[in-house]
Amino acid sequence: RSRIIDSREGHEMAEINGTCDPQFEALREILAANLDSGADTGASVAVMLGGELVVDMWGGTIAANNPAPWEHDTIVNVWSTTKTMMALSALLLVDRGLLDVDAPVATYWPEFAQNGKEKVQVRHFLGHTSGVSGWDKPVTVDDVFDWESSTAKLATQAPWWEPGSQSGYHAMNQGHLVGEVVRRITGMKLGEFFRSEIADPFGVDFHIGLPESEFGRVATLTPPPPPTNDLRALGQDHPAIKTFTGPLVLAEYAGRDEWRRADIPAANGHGNARSVAQAQSLISTMGKMGNTRVMSSDAVEEVFRVQSDGFDLVLQIPVKFGLGYGLPNETASYLPDRRICFWCGYGGSMVVNDLDNEMTVAYVMNRMDEGLLADDRGHSLVSAALAAVA
Repeated sequence: RSRIIDSREGHEMAEINGTCDPQFEALREILAANLDSGADTGASVAVMLGGELVVDMWGGTIAANNPAPWEHDTIVNVWSTTKTMMALSALLLVDRGLLDVDAPVATYWPEFAQNGKEKVQVRHFLGHTSGVSGWDKPVTVDDVFDWESSTAKLATQAPWWEPGSQSGYHAMNQGHLVGEVVRRITGMKLGEFFRSEIADPFGVDFHIGLPESEFGRVATLTPPPPPTNDLRALGQDHPAIKTFTGPLVLAEYAGRDEWRRADIPAANGHGNARSVAQAQSLISTMGKMGNTRVMSSDAVEEVFRVQSDGFDLVLQIPVKFGLGYGLPNETASYLPDRRICFWCGYGGSMVVNDLDNEMTVAYVMNRMDEGLLADDRGHSLVSAALAAVA
């Protein structure tokens, strides 16, 4: 445990727990400052370097209205940062020769080849270019909890734009699309597959579908302020509107038992910075977990096959997508344009894999902000980590 004295103000800053290699001391100061200012309520930050956990820090409280401290084993819903775990799961199957991302989805999921989706390839799911970025209405979040019916709906609907032509962020349904392919191959839902292949064997405390026995250590999210970018002017038939209302998902839903228990591999993963960084270091170390080779370097290289690079129909910003991850571009200008891949979660959580330095940086918090691809809290921590290894 350590306290930081801010000499400029002469006052004591937030208490930060955990460990931090001196090389990354700037991250401790940033985390403390964010907690001190109220930018963060409770948060954790972790860095894996060469497969070793060199930063593992946390601080603050588990809720805005609860003074109980964020602990070593506190976890929280990380929203779309979950998608990086879904991508890992798919890459494991690619590595084993069980999944060909260039094959039509119908190879594995024949029912999907309806309504103009015959030529949609698996990589179009992973790169957000399939044209199926949400569910056709009517749909509610309760429908999404039902795996069989929600995937059946996706199989029957028509794409909202020409598959493969450009990206439109698959906000809530990417995990159902990729997850159904994984289920057809392995017989397991994606959350089960991730647990059996990565979480359990390597002691990674990340869950897609949270057992009730773990509910007691989940931090409470503070919803973000209302968005400043009003998409309604685009019209009801625009893919952005259809995606974000098919179904409409509110931050408060994360507190529901049904949400926690469900298999929503695009959005309901629960973990902390340590577990996110541990799992994702499989990418930054080219496929190793400690001394164990989990996947080949060739499988990791797949991440950098650019699937789209331009204006995203749903996010309404320029995004460069590889296979399952975002790649540096002008929107993510804080990231150097090299062998880096990343993704972020609604409200601010994020993970960045820097392959040149074998480094993974993760940030997870419970106070949500409005940034689309994370915000200054995560960006500043990542920038400081990149500077530390530069």
